[in-house]
Amino acid sequence: GRTTARRIGGARGRPISFIGEVHQAIRRAGGNPSRLGDTGKGGGRFNARGRGAAAALTLKDRSAWSRDGSGGRTRSRRVAVKARVVKLNPQRGAVRGRQFAGAKAVDAHLRYLERDGVTRDGEKGQVYSAGRDVEDGRAFLERGREDRHQFRFIVSAEDGGDLADPRQTTRDLMKQMEADLGTRLDWIAVDHHNTGHPHSHIVVRGITDDGKTLNIAGDYIAHGVRERASEIVTRELGRQTELEVANQLEREVDADRFTRLDRMLIAEQQGREFTDLRPDLDMRDTLRQNRALLIERARKLERMGLATELETGQWIVSPKAEPTLRELGERGDIIKTMHRALQREGLVRDRHPAHYVVHRETTTERIVGRVLDKGLGGDEMGERVHLVIDGVDGRVHHIEMDAGRAEDVGRGMIVAAGSAPPGPRATDRNIVEVAGQGGIYRPSEHLERARVTIDRIGGDPEAFVRSHVRRLEALRRAG
Repeated sequence: GRTTARRIGGARGRPISFIGEVHQAIRRAGGNPSRLGDTGKGGGRFNARGRGAAAALTLKDRSAWSRDGSGGRTRSRRVAVKARVVKLNPQRGAVRGRQFAGAKAVDAHLRYLERDGVTRDGEKGQVYSAGRDVEDGRAFLERGREDRHQFRFIVSAEDGGDLADPRQTTRDLMKQMEADLGTRLDWIAVDHHNTGHPHSHIVVRGITDDGKTLNIAGDYIAHGVRERASEIVTRELGRQTELEVANQLEREVDADRFTRLDRMLIAEQQGREFTDLRPDLDMRDTLRQNRALLIERARKLERMGLATELETGQWIVSPKAEPTLRELGERGDIIKTMHRALQREGLVRDRHPAHYVVHRETTTERIVGRVLDKGLGGDEMGERVHLVIDGVDGRVHHIEMDAGRAEDVGRGMIVAAGSAPPGPRATDRNIVEVAGQGGIYRPSEHLERARVTIDRIGGDPEAFVRSHVRRLEALRRAG
C-alpha cells in the first residue's frame, strides 16, 4: 500500500518515508538497496553473457577492506579501469545503423598510442606484448582485420608511479585474465607516463585461441578486470592502512573534479531526501571515520552551488553535482595538456592561462594558427583527436574532431579550423583589408603586415600569404 512520511519523536530535518528507513538500514548493514530484487542474471555492460562470468560473480561485491593481525583495517590498492568494445566488422544479423570503426581509424588509434607513449624516464614509449618488449603493432592490427571486434582497456593504478615494472604488471594482469576467460589472448600494450597519472593502454583481439569470437561477460569487463588489477598491484605495493587512505581522501577535499567523497555523499543521500552527517547519528563505519572530510567537501560543494545545508549536519547534494564535477575534471585535464604543449614549444611564459580557450565538439568560431599538439581526444578510447592551436588571435585553442578530418594535420602546420558561419571566409576578409580603398591586393604588402604576427607563433609568413593568393586564383576562376 501507499506509505506516508511523518516526523518521529521530534527528529530534526525532513520526514523520511518507510522505504527510505529500510534503505538506510540496508546501507548501515553494508548492503546496496539499489540491488534489491536483483536476480543476479547478467546485468553488466556490453554482453550480458560471455567468458569470465563465474570469476566476475566472485569478485563483483567483494569488499576492499579487511583486518590485519593486529586488528587494524587495511585496504587493497585502488586501480581505475576504462573499457570499450570497438566494433570492426558487421556480422550477419547486425543491427542496422550501428557504427563500425574503419581500418584507417583503428590504425590511427594505435599510431597516437605509440606517439604519445612515454616511459618513466621520458623516453619514447614502445608497443609490447606478452613475450616481447618491442612488438610490431601493425602486424597485430593486420591479424585482426577480419575480427568482429577488439577490446580496449586503460589501466591506471592510483600509485602506479611506485610500480617497479609497469610492463610486468600488465603482463601479470593479462595472464590472470587468460585464466579467468579460459583462453590465450592476443594483445599489445603501450605505457604512458606523460601525465600525472601513469597508465597503460591495452588492445586485445576479439578472438579466442581456437579462432572463435571472444565474448567477455559484461560484469567481468565492468568489475572483474579492475579487481584483478587491484590484486596484482596490492601484491607488489602492499595493502594501505586507514591512515594512508585518509591522507589520500584529504587531498580530495578541495579538488575540482568528481571524487570518492562526492560518491560517498551521493550514495548516502539515495533513498532519502538528504545526507545526514550529524555526530550523534548511527552511521556506517566508513562515514563515521571520514565524517570531518565529508563535511568539508559538502561545504566546498556548497560554495560551488552544488549542495545546500538544510540544518546543521544535513545536506542536499544537487543532481547536477556529478556531471558538473566530471566536466570540471575533464577541463582540468585539457588545461594540463595545453600547458604541456606550450612548455614543449617554450611558450609557457608568453601565453597566459587566461587566454586558453577550450572548445566543445562544435564551434562557429574560425580558428587560424599553428598546431602545437595533436593526440587522442576524449577518454583516449575512441577515434577522436584533439588539436592544440596557437592562434593568430593571441589565444591558445583546444578543439576535438573525428580523426579522419585531421588525418593530414601535423604539429607545426598552420591550419584554419572550426565551422565558419555563412559568408566570406577569413582569407576573404584579409584580402579586402589589405586591398583597402584602391581594391588592389599586393602580396608583398600583405607579407609585410603579416610577418610580425605569424613569426610570433612560429609559422611561415610566406606560406600564409600564398594561401591568400591561391584563394584569389579560385575566385578568379569562379568569375
